[in-house]
Order: sequence, then structure tokens, then C-alpha cells
Amino acid sequence: MNFTRWSARFPGTQRRAAARTEHAAAQAKRGEGAVPAARGGRADPGTERAAPADGKPADPTVSGIGTGTGTGTSTGTGGGSGTDTGIGSGSGSTTAQRTGVLAAVPSLDELSVREVLGRLPALVALVHGPEHRVAYVNDAYTAGFGARTPGAPAHEALPELGELGLLPLLDQVQRSGKPRTAKNRTAPGGAHSYTVTCTPVDFPKGPTKTDTDAGSEAEAHHTGVLIHLADVTDHAEAVERLRASERRQREAAVTLQRSLLPQELEQPDDLRVAATYQPGGTEAAVGGDWYDVITLGAGRTALVIGDVMGRGVRAAAVMGQLRTAVRAYARLDLPPHEVLQLLDGLAAEIDASQIATCVYAVHDPNEGLLAYASAGHLPILVRDEDGTVRRAADPTGPPLGTGGWLHTSGTIALGPGSTAVLYTDGLVERRGEDIDEGVAALERALSGAQGTPAVICDRLMRALGVDADHDDDVAVMVLQQPARTGADAELFHNAALELLGGIEAAPRARAFAQGVLASWRFPVELCDLGVLAASELVANSLQHGTPPMRLRLRRTDRRLIIEVTDGDDHLPRRRRAEPGDETGRGISIVATIASSWGSRRTPGGGKAVWCEFALPDK
Repeated sequence: MNFTRWSARFPGTQRRAAARTEHAAAQAKRGEGAVPAARGGRADPGTERAAPADGKPADPTVSGIGTGTGTGTSTGTGGGSGTDTGIGSGSGSTTAQRTGVLAAVPSLDELSVREVLGRLPALVALVHGPEHRVAYVNDAYTAGFGARTPGAPAHEALPELGELGLLPLLDQVQRSGKPRTAKNRTAPGGAHSYTVTCTPVDFPKGPTKTDTDAGSEAEAHHTGVLIHLADVTDHAEAVERLRASERRQREAAVTLQRSLLPQELEQPDDLRVAATYQPGGTEAAVGGDWYDVITLGAGRTALVIGDVMGRGVRAAAVMGQLRTAVRAYARLDLPPHEVLQLLDGLAAEIDASQIATCVYAVHDPNEGLLAYASAGHLPILVRDEDGTVRRAADPTGPPLGTGGWLHTSGTIALGPGSTAVLYTDGLVERRGEDIDEGVAALERALSGAQGTPAVICDRLMRALGVDADHDDDVAVMVLQQPARTGADAELFHNAALELLGGIEAAPRARAFAQGVLASWRFPVELCDLGVLAASELVANSLQHGTPPMRLRLRRTDRRLIIEVTDGDDHLPRRRRAEPGDETGRGISIVATIASSWGSRRTPGGGKAVWCEFALPDK
């Protein structure tokens, strides 16, 4: 809208105009001076030095035309005198007093193009014709690249333009008739950088002999290109220093990030696990994605993946603290929701301004289940052996660090031949798309992915377009519960005995353990240690626990696991028994003869106490 045309009709504008009129009338009445008149029109160049109307000689320092009456310091045709330069009109005396005589400003017509271009600090060259023959170079160009021969083609006389890659640009400018700019071109030797602007120029030349013979009076026109090279060396060096600093910071963040991630994943007996981490592209700061695999004992495995919101070294440092805390809390063998509850409070203490999403899951081969809890993270995907893909349903709580939320655990079946995928949002989130569309795309890719966990990781990354230029960090972890058959299946066995209590429970447990271990063809020494450990764990449960009680023996390809469960949730602890004590030595004996031992509370109430023996290498 043209506000100059319509603004006078606005009510506020009318009120202000009326106020100015009243103020001017009051000043005139008091004799405080004249109101400056509106600016006059631009005078003809030929009349800029005209003599005043009173016939006096024109002051050579005056350049302007004024109208008005009275006296003052402004020059005017109404009798005013002074040395001011400009165009103005006035009535009465001017309040501003000026002293001194301003130097005469030369007219643009008095300067030649050569003088203007020659005084420019930038490098300027003018070429003409299809071969871009040199017509002119200014002093700055000569100082920068040396003297040039007029009339020679640019590719011969101006070789630096070819090294700067500007000769094709000259052709484009001449053909299109539009200016072009090339930024930060480095000169030969790398000493200087220039931003080059090439502008088309049409200039006439005298009629040729053919034109004269034909009696043509029209002048022929020729096309040239004005080349302007602005030295931006300082700017280019500053940009390069900034980029180098950003590269160093990014390298430091990536190094910190990778050093905080597990250098080698733990490989459980019952699972095959692989994970990959892809930092964001070179223009993106590294984030706080992490993953981990933690063996809990008794064949159980904890799997965790998370994402700290934020970028750079700070996010990576927070990630490292959370990962360390997860490993510490996992050693307590708590349910998944209790681990997230502890992490929630810790995340708020580490940095209240940063939050993190996380999934903590525990795989139990005896139950064939994956128990999990989620803090604002994306759902776990599980592909069954027949190719069906399932999403882990709720519960999902808010991210870590928000506080005030009680997390809960859920379970999803993970049977033989199944594959589960845990991932961060960088894998499925795209600008302009709903994140559910990305998860659906991941489901489709997972349904057809075959092979080892490492192969599936690579295929999922490629299927969802994650490459070196991806704009976000991506972490993916794939775990498989293999379906064992043949000779491999002979290495994995389970045996369980329900203990009904009474004085016969301990002898029955020892006899059961002896027969099972012998059938599994363990060495005699290992069989004796296993029977002793089973006897002590059963005796401890009979004395301190409550029914129901169960003895479970499990063999993998690498270890023997003995576990006793009962209905009491009081966890045993190892203590030093005095010489006169008749009890208190069972757990100490188990801890001495076994490779490791531990205890945990079971989901339905009660506890499980276990120990492991490493199998001899074959």
C-alpha cells in the first residue's frame, strides 16, 4: 500500500498536521523565526552556479538555488547571503549559524571513468569482445598481478583469471547479459582471496569501414565485461580459522562420545548382540546417544539405549555419567522401572536443563521374555521367526530429569528365532514427517532383514537413508535369540526341581544335582563343586525362606548356572562367621567355590539366589 498517498486521511495524521499548523502560527506571532519551507526541486546542472537575483556577482563557493525573503546564512534568490551549499528556501532569519567556507565539490561530469576506476582500492579490469580482450586494468590490479598488455585475449594476458576459474564465468555473463559473483576465490599461491563480480557493459565504438561505405549513420555497439575483485583475504582467513575451531571441537566431542561408549559389547550366552553408532554429518554437532549391554548373572542380560537432548561436549559428558550410573544400578539387579526411577533423580542432579530419553530392558532366557521400562523413548520392535513385527506397548513415562513420575515395567515375548531392535530417534525422525511414519518405515525394513545382528544393523541404516551426511546422531542395537538345533542345542540344557520342604528336601536336591550334572558329562571336580553349591543354596533357602521353593540348573556353552528361588524377599548377604557360630557360612562357601554369585527379588514376590561356574575350555 502507498502510505504516502493514504496517510493524510488517517485521523491521527490529521490531528498531528493541525497541531503543527497551530505551533507554526504561534511562533510567527511571537517572532521566533520562520518555519523552514519545503525543499525545492532539483535545479538544472547548467543553472547550479547562476548569479543571485540582486545582480551581485555569484560567490564561487556557493552552489545552490534558494527562494525566500529576509537575511540569513543560507544563500537564496530573495536577498539572502551566505556560504552554505545546497538547495533551500526560507522566510526570515535562519537560527543555524555556519562558519568557514566549504570546499567546492567536483561535479561527476568533471571526472573521467579512468580516474574513478584508477582510484579504487579494489582490482578492476575491463575486457571486451568474444575473446575478452583486455581494454583496461587499474593501478590496484597492476600492483596485484603486474602490468597487462591491452588488446590481448584474457586467457593470455590475464592468466590469473583462468587460475581463479573465471573464464567460464565471463562467457556466461556475456551471453546472459546478467552480472555474476564468485565468492572466496583463492589466487595463485594462496596468498590472497577475492570475491569477484563480473558485470556486463555495453559501450559504443566508431562506425566500421563497412558501415561508412554503406552510409550507415548508426553506431555499432560492443559488449564487454567489467571485472571487480574485492580482496577478502582477512575474511577468508577468519572463516577458515572458525571452521578449523569447529572441526577441532567436533573431533573432541566425537572422541569423547566414542570413548564413553562400550569399546566391545559383552556377548551373553543366550543372545547375539550388535550395535552401531553414527554421529551426525560434518555440519551437525555430535549428540548424546548411547547404548550398553550388561550381563547380570544367572543368564540374564540388561540392554539399554538412550539419547541426551542437546549437542556437543556437554551432552556427551552427561551421557557418560548416565551410562556409568546405569551400569552401577544394573548391578543391583533391580526391575527396569526401579532403575529408571533412580536415573530420573540422578539426571536432574547432573544438569536440570538437560533431559534424556532411555529404554532399559532385561532378557531372561528361562522365561523367554524381555522386561522393559521406557522414559520417553521410542518403542522396541520385535520380529518373530515368521517375519511378523511387533511394537512393545506401553508403559512409557516422561524423559529422565523431569521428575514426579512413577515408572512402570512391561514385558514382550522374545522366543527362539526372534530379533529385537532398540534405536534412537535419529534413525526414524525426519523434518516435515511424523515420527510414526519413520517407525513404520523401520518396521517394514525389519520385516525383511535377515542375517546376523551386525548385518541387520547395516541394512536398517541403509534402508532408512542414514549416511555420513545424516543430520542427526543415530544409535541402533540389534539382539537375537537364536533358535538352536542339532549339536548346538546339546550345549544348552535346563533342569528344575520343586522343593516341597521338610527334612528330605536337602537330600533330594543333592541327589537331583548329582544326577543332572553327571548326565551333562561334566568333569568329576565340577560335578562335586556344583553339588556342594546346590546343597548350600537349598539349605539357606530352607532355613531362611518360605515356600514355594525351586532348584534350577542351567547349562550354556560357557557356564553352569545354579539358582534357588523361594517366597521370602529378604536378600542374603555374605558375612564373616565367628568360630563358634553354627550357621552363616553357606553363602561364603558358595562365593569361594563359584565364579560369581548374586541375588535378586523376583517380580511375583520372593527372591532368587544364584551362582555360576565357568566351564573349562575345550
